Amino acid sequence: MITDELIVKTPVVKEIAECKEIFWENDRAGDSFEDNIVDIDEAEARLVRFAPFIKRKFSKPEDGIIESTLREINQMKNALGMNIPGRLFLKCDSHLPISGSVKARGGIYEVLKFAEKIAIDSGMLTTEDDYGKLADDEFRELFSKYKVAVGSTGNLGLSIGIISAAIGFQVTVHMSADARQWKKDMLRSKGVTVVEYPDDYEAAVAQGRAEAAKDPSCHFVDDENSLDLFAGYSVAGKRLRKQLDDAGVTVDEKHRLYVYLPCGVGGAPGGVTYGIKHYFGDNAYCFFAEPTHAPCMTLGLVTGLHNRIAVGDIGIDGRTEADGLAVGRPSGLVSQAMENRVTGCFTVNDEKLYPYLAALKDSEDIFIEPSACAAFEGLKYTCGKQSRSFPAPDDNSVHIIWATGGDMVPEDEKKTYYEKGTLLMKKQEEGCE
Repeated sequence: MITDELIVKTPVVKEIAECKEIFWENDRAGDSFEDNIVDIDEAEARLVRFAPFIKRKFSKPEDGIIESTLREINQMKNALGMNIPGRLFLKCDSHLPISGSVKARGGIYEVLKFAEKIAIDSGMLTTEDDYGKLADDEFRELFSKYKVAVGSTGNLGLSIGIISAAIGFQVTVHMSADARQWKKDMLRSKGVTVVEYPDDYEAAVAQGRAEAAKDPSCHFVDDENSLDLFAGYSVAGKRLRKQLDDAGVTVDEKHRLYVYLPCGVGGAPGGVTYGIKHYFGDNAYCFFAEPTHAPCMTLGLVTGLHNRIAVGDIGIDGRTEADGLAVGRPSGLVSQAMENRVTGCFTVNDEKLYPYLAALKDSEDIFIEPSACAAFEGLKYTCGKQSRSFPAPDDNSVHIIWATGGDMVPEDEKKTYYEKGTLLMKKQEEGCE
């Protein structure tokens, strides 16, 4: 539990324990760090090699490259009703092909790398071959002898399950109690074995990891400790550089970049941040968004304890409607990697997620799931504020809201979320009168 010593050392922990909304600035951001955790170019090259396979197995993307659009959202900028200096963009990882979430970046990449190793080790593939042949029956027979497993609150499970089943692996997804039922149903419809747990994310991962360790033919995708996942996510920084160039956006000391990323265990936002800092350096500022009831990465970073502390240790229940962010303990690998890279963290009450969802749908006709909407709250903390760890945005600045999921949500669920957001917006407006 929370101790007096911890509060004295890090006063914001008391507010976190009380589930208050907080904004924490990372005094260590920008300190020197080694930029060699993963090889982004190697990861990008592997994804390019697999493009012919992706083209054969899926109707989209047509070129086989799993990427999302960067869309300027001026109408949403107006709808937010606040002064936001500079341009506002939405990075639509919510609509990434195949599995409709940011997890398609790292999750699919790790499974593809596993398949590549098996095929090369078997003597059936070289890196000079056309990888489209991996969709042939002889490879499916090869891959059927192997297993893939993962523990997930939902979106990572979808990515791992869909791509593994398409390749031909036997795949099991261990899902925590807070995972949405439609995600479990979709996986089962694709031939994936779904194991449900009454416990939280951490318990599902631990059980999945333990079972996989008993089977030498099983590859466990470890969201807490995987460098392969991290590498897949990091490619986003390289791709973003080109997208910003195409949009006529310069990033330098006079044109700064502010990026807001929803965060669960940390793998996806951590990998994306690693890529962004690799290509844009000190001219980019990245902020993690978490629910007030599941601020595991924030807690790990502010205390410096990383994965040696969980939200349950300070009396927080970890329950949130942002199911993709419902994690009690951060990845130690990612938390330590972010110690000098992430600019700050902020927490958001669940009831704020739905009005953002409805406003984005009304203004831009874009749907993203509630957990993805947490990122919008960060604009309140950066715009017009003087800070010790980052410069206040000005008219030359660019803001990117990283939309992490939503495209796979069933229509009836979308309607429910939207109606809830509309109702809450109405109540907010009435409260202001």
